Amino acid sequence: MTTLYIVLALVVLQRIAELLYSARNTRRLLTRGGIEIGAGQYPFFLLLHAAWLASMIVFIPPTTPPNWSLLALYVLVQPLRIWSIASLGPYWTTRIITVPGEPLVRHGPYRFFRHPNYIVVCTEIGVLPLAFGAVEIAIVFSILNAALLSWRIRVEERALLSRQSQQPPFVPNANAPESKSAPP
Repeated sequence: MTTLYIVLALVVLQRIAELLYSARNTRRLLTRGGIEIGAGQYPFFLLLHAAWLASMIVFIPPTTPPNWSLLALYVLVQPLRIWSIASLGPYWTTRIITVPGEPLVRHGPYRFFRHPNYIVVCTEIGVLPLAFGAVEIAIVFSILNAALLSWRIRVEERALLSRQSQQPPFVPNANAPESKSAPP
């Protein structure tokens, strides 16, 4: 098995694990009165990520040697993903689920960034294809991802507005008070 296929297999396994964790959290949040917002977006994100992975399988020759520095960058952003997911805990999902009355997370990377996992995803979508010389894949999927994320963030922010009126405004600050629950 080539380096490309090993890396892509690991990414696919990571995505599957995330989808399973997300599905479990989604079921639990909905049972607790959570409301899904922007459900129509979700299939587009699944399609985008599947097409991104498939395009690398189809268009990158399997024996392409990797740029190890770019692969290292890909690996280096993973702790931010793990920190983001861990900080949201049972509230983390790949969907937009809001539970009325729950406070927003203000700890972990959410002290510094409104949407830290989106930083990771944007980096991954650009860097991984570049690590195998696929500039076109990096450009096309980065543009598509930016368009979808722009839409998603607007929907997500609107979903949070009613809950924000009950809480202090978001100000990136390392000394912000911690909370035990999460934004959708």
